Amino acid sequence: MPCFRCGARQTDPARGASPWRRGVLADQQVLVCPSCQAADGWSDALDHCSSCGSAALVCRLGDVECRDCGHTREAVRDTADRPPEPVSSEPAAAADLSQEVAAALGRVLGRPLT
Repeated sequence: MPCFRCGARQTDPARGASPWRRGVLADQQVLVCPSCQAADGWSDALDHCSSCGSAALVCRLGDVECRDCGHTREAVRDTADRPPEPVSSEPAAAADLSQEVAAALGRVLGRPLT
């Protein structure tokens, strides 16, 4: 899943906690890359908890749950009820997904793919 702001894709993770953050936008789970997290106001575009106002939301099994206060609500399923996705002012990543997949398979299999 790419970053919802810039379109960057995650690379193979290093050991330890991921620097990417999860959030919810229009009742859909999204990821935020470390570069976009460095920008001020990145969490303003995300959905916030109606109970405590936190942006630390996760969407799973049709529910949106706040990781700070535990408030849970049902996710909106009808796309007509969802607000439009924000248009990013930052350029999308230019890397070709098929090349990324081929490189990852080459690393896993120990040989370059052609």
